[in-house]
Amino acid sequence: MQLEVAHILDKLGQNIENLGLNTWQLRTLSAVRKCRTAALGGHIDGCDSCGNISISYDSCRNRHCPKCQGKNREDWIQARQRELLPAPYFHVVFTLPDSINPLAMHDPRLVYNLLFESALATLKTFGARKEIQTGMIAVLHTWGQNLSLHPHLHCIVPSGGVDKNGIWKNIQGDGKFLFPVKALSTVFRAKYCEKLKERSPDNYTRVKKQLWEKQWVVFAKKPFGSPKTVVEYLGRYTHKIAISNHRIQSVNDQNVSFHYKDYRQNGQRKSMTLTHEEFIRRFALHILPKGFVKIRHYGFLSSNWKREKLKILQEKLKVKPQIKVAKESKIRKCQCCKTGNLHTILVFDQRGPPACYLGISQRAAPYKK
Repeated sequence: MQLEVAHILDKLGQNIENLGLNTWQLRTLSAVRKCRTAALGGHIDGCDSCGNISISYDSCRNRHCPKCQGKNREDWIQARQRELLPAPYFHVVFTLPDSINPLAMHDPRLVYNLLFESALATLKTFGARKEIQTGMIAVLHTWGQNLSLHPHLHCIVPSGGVDKNGIWKNIQGDGKFLFPVKALSTVFRAKYCEKLKERSPDNYTRVKKQLWEKQWVVFAKKPFGSPKTVVEYLGRYTHKIAISNHRIQSVNDQNVSFHYKDYRQNGQRKSMTLTHEEFIRRFALHILPKGFVKIRHYGFLSSNWKREKLKILQEKLKVKPQIKVAKESKIRKCQCCKTGNLHTILVFDQRGPPACYLGISQRAAPYKK
């Protein structure tokens, strides 16, 4: 049996009320716990070949749910590939120091919004020196491999931008990095501290010393082999959550064990054991505020710019337009005979399927629409 975060929530039960979580976190965890159970209702399907009848329960569709993650990943990748330009793309990571973590737990919306704004302001500063408008797609992650709080942005940054006349200019320097990484780190820290001081002076005063004591980290990889490659690479990050179910190794009445990669030791695979309470407390750290946007597009990659000017720029750069592929209706195959098609014959709510269907998964007369 595949172990799940939902199993740990079941083990924790009413003790979850003692963790000090806010109502939004509790609502999210409740959705994760109910996902694909009778509590969310479901549907009954019939096979048009072998006649097998099966009962399925609905998904919660919550973006923090391990069973619902990745559903829209391929659509996102295809959309980004239609927007590519014939230039190298970089994967750049902006990371906040752990001294900001207490404030991130108290006011995550403030801390994470400033992270987006400061990363953008940093790239704008370097782009202005080249007299261009840069672009960026940024994806927020808040976790480390051991579920600790570790806020950082994974970004796609093209090696160029548009000037005031809308003309593309390539700014890649030595063929390795977009801008000097140490300089990016210094400016990034200054921009974040400046914005925090302006937005929340009291909080800035409390953490000022710690923020300026440490070197901040901006990591940039060499350009990928093709723009398509970097979009697919970043696509791995867009719909991830703090932990996937496949990483959970065991769950007993007190503890949960899961595996993780220790990047301080060259990504060595290790195992960690936590109590149910501590595991869920850490998991809840990464539930984003209600309505918070975790994937953002800026500069000439923003929605407004792309809607009005992207096609013109691609034509100037002789980019062959990609035809949008229409979504094919997914025909569900019968898991019993593997050849027949499934058709929904009944939908039910949280009260569950009618009694006559309970316990049934049998061959009957083939279902005909």
